[in-house]
Amino acid sequence: MSSGPIEVRRSRRRRRTVSAYREDGRTIVLIPGHLSAADERRWVDTMLRKLDAGERRRRPSDTQLMERAQGLSRRYLGGAALPRTIRWVDNQNSRWGSCTPADASIRISDRLKGMPGWVLDYVILHELAHLLQPGHGETFWGLLTAYPRTERARGYLEGVAATAGLDLSDDDPADDWDPDGTEATQPR
Repeated sequence: MSSGPIEVRRSRRRRRTVSAYREDGRTIVLIPGHLSAADERRWVDTMLRKLDAGERRRRPSDTQLMERAQGLSRRYLGGAALPRTIRWVDNQNSRWGSCTPADASIRISDRLKGMPGWVLDYVILHELAHLLQPGHGETFWGLLTAYPRTERARGYLEGVAATAGLDLSDDDPADDWDPDGTEATQPR
């Protein structure tokens, strides 16, 4: 997973801790300034492994997405929402997920990669609800009331969208429904 460039930042103020994060396609590793070149290589390798492991946990495979969706459907929708497919996609720049009820397919934006599991669960559940109820009317929102983190996840996604300057508006729920059968889910 660690395919981008690696930038090591040394700090004289940093004494004992090493940390790393991903930013704009690169990995930043923060290390104490006194470490040797050999220690630097060891810590960079260690931190890349930790970042990769965390990303694998936060981004399940398509098969794991299906298992997750089936579990969420059973737990919160009485097992009534049965997706035929659910998969990650990289072409949803203004949506968190989408659903085509006509063929029971769900697509999840890879922008959700790395977000907390409860946020991913909300988006999956939101799309599952569209298999049962198109649009964002009262009946639709009633389906989501069982999920205890609905409002928290909506707020989280709105904050992410605002911070990133994404044009993800939810002003008019009727605008989200496509009469061709594809539901465009935006943060609510």
